[in-house]
Amino acid sequence: MFKSSSFHTIDPKSRVIIPSRFRAHIKAFGNGVMISNMDGCLYAYVLDEWMKIEKKILSAKSRYMRQFKRFFLGNACECMCDKQDRILIPQSLKSYAGLEKKIVLVGVLDHFEIWSRERWDNEK
Repeated sequence: MFKSSSFHTIDPKSRVIIPSRFRAHIKAFGNGVMISNMDGCLYAYVLDEWMKIEKKILSAKSRYMRQFKRFFLGNACECMCDKQDRILIPQSLKSYAGLEKKIVLVGVLDHFEIWSRERWDNEK
C-alpha cells in the first residue's frame, strides 16, 4: 500500500524517481497505470488495483459513466519503473496536472497521487 508523501523533481526527460517505500509495492505487482482526474493531479495505480477499477467501470452504462470513461480512460497510460526506479510522465498528463520541475508524491493506500508542488501547497 502507498502511504506518506515526499517532494521530488522531474528531470528534463519527464522522469521522476519513485521513493523506495513505494518501489516494493510497485515491483510486487508489476506495471501500473497513470490517469488524470478531477482533482488536478495524476493518480498512479499498480496493475492489480487498476484491474479492479476497470472491472467496475466496464459494467457502468449511464451517460455520466460514458463521460467519465472518456475523460479518465482516454488519458490513461501504462507506466513502469525503469532500471533506475523512475517512471516517465507523458507530456499530455504532465500538462494536464501542471507538473513542472517540483512535484509531490502522495500515497493514498491503493494508489499514489502526483501533484505539482504549487497545487499541493494550495490544496493543503
